[in-house]
Amino acid sequence: MKRPTYERVFVTVGTTQFEDLIDTVIDAPVVSELRRMGCRKLVLQIGRGKDPKIDKELLGNDVEVRFYDLKASIAEDIQQADLVISHAGAGSCIEVLGAAKPLVVVVNEKLMDNHQTELADQLAQEGYLKRCTPSTLAQTLAESDFGQLKKFPPGSVQDFVSFLDAFMGF
Repeated sequence: MKRPTYERVFVTVGTTQFEDLIDTVIDAPVVSELRRMGCRKLVLQIGRGKDPKIDKELLGNDVEVRFYDLKASIAEDIQQADLVISHAGAGSCIEVLGAAKPLVVVVNEKLMDNHQTELADQLAQEGYLKRCTPSTLAQTLAESDFGQLKKFPPGSVQDFVSFLDAFMGF
């Protein structure tokens, strides 16, 4: 059976600085996996991080890469993506799951009291997304069947917001 291809991959760190994620995505092991998965366009939303040093030789001529820091909405980038790789921010997770796109959430292990980890763990356990760390991203991409992910139920964004409020004690 032929594996699906993911020609357009969008990576987002939200409004944060998560250079470990951006650096990992443009490093050889992940680039190799993305190319194997059929990636031809890689869009990086780098937040408050520094501009990435993109190795054109590593990516070759067949993968177009562009990046930007912040903009009013990433909805269009999400809609155009075949696969989204994101930090574990609740807003980003809600937006991607609501758009019914396959999602890999990369947890920032350097954050203290990281509620994002708990959120990512719960959503992964329920089968809505794949969860990893920067060091396991290439392996997660290699081993994941994104077609097996559950679709986030329509209209459940408000339920999710209520869940988050309760989870955070609001």
